[in-house]
Amino acid sequence: MQRAAARRITLVCNFIVLLAAAGCSHANAAACPLHTTETLEIQGSTLCLRMGDASPSRRQLLHTWVVRSANIVANYYGRFPAPLVVLNLESMDGAGVGGGHATNDSGLAIAASAGRDVTAAGLSDDWVLVHEMVHLALPEVGRRHNWLAEGLATYVEGVARAQFGNREIADVWAENRHSMPMGLPRSGEGGMDQTSTWGRTYWGGALYCLQAEVAIREQTGNRVGLQTALRAILEETGGYGFERNIDEVLRIGDAATGTRALEDLYQQSKITPQAVDLDLLWSRLGVPTDPKTQPFDHHAPLAAIRIAITAPYKSRIGKR
Repeated sequence: MQRAAARRITLVCNFIVLLAAAGCSHANAAACPLHTTETLEIQGSTLCLRMGDASPSRRQLLHTWVVRSANIVANYYGRFPAPLVVLNLESMDGAGVGGGHATNDSGLAIAASAGRDVTAAGLSDDWVLVHEMVHLALPEVGRRHNWLAEGLATYVEGVARAQFGNREIADVWAENRHSMPMGLPRSGEGGMDQTSTWGRTYWGGALYCLQAEVAIREQTGNRVGLQTALRAILEETGGYGFERNIDEVLRIGDAATGTRALEDLYQQSKITPQAVDLDLLWSRLGVPTDPKTQPFDHHAPLAAIRIAITAPYKSRIGKR
């Protein structure tokens, strides 16, 4: 009798678990808005794709683009940075990818446009969707600190794609070397919180990230980097669907690495323009003038840090 009773209890429990699982699946599907073309599950997160009246072949093209981009970001952060996000994928003329935009007004959403003549190769080389998905991992810190949000998305996009094997490492460093000078303060400009020009917002923010990356790795013997800080920030804040004070966000990141790199760098640069010696930084990292055609200097003082930045995260964990 006892065995029969236990069997009945087990069957009831299993039935309850099945009902709960079905309910969760139904809830995820119901969470997607009307006219959702396809619902994707990426590492436990739900992505609601809206593609309009796209043909089956175009839907498959966009599907592959989204899945690849989402996995790149999930690989960098350890998971996809939002439990549910709506992706509005519009069409435009041409064969390129247009600008994107992430919003958190009434639920998380990303809008992006792809040319009607875009190819699989063109979407494989795209940075826009990865950039916008990275935005989902940082809480709302206020318009005055938009440089942190855009700088992180700009910096992480290249690193994450290189780690995933979707972008050549030399190409990432070539873009950094070419574009980060646009993030330096011009005459008469203030600190990061006081200057909202395009160059300072995107590439000044990306330069802040690179400086923080190098500082964290120098202070920890290259055991951890900015990626560890950003993973902790996502886990403790919940990402773009929430609001947090920038000082709190940076404290969370620093606590994860056991440094004060993010906070100290912010205190130095928030109201005072910092003229970073980029030539010295590239020399110490071993980044040549043209990384696409010239070899990296593997004997440079910070060559090991440069290599670690774009190394797959799991391989670094295994070497600790």
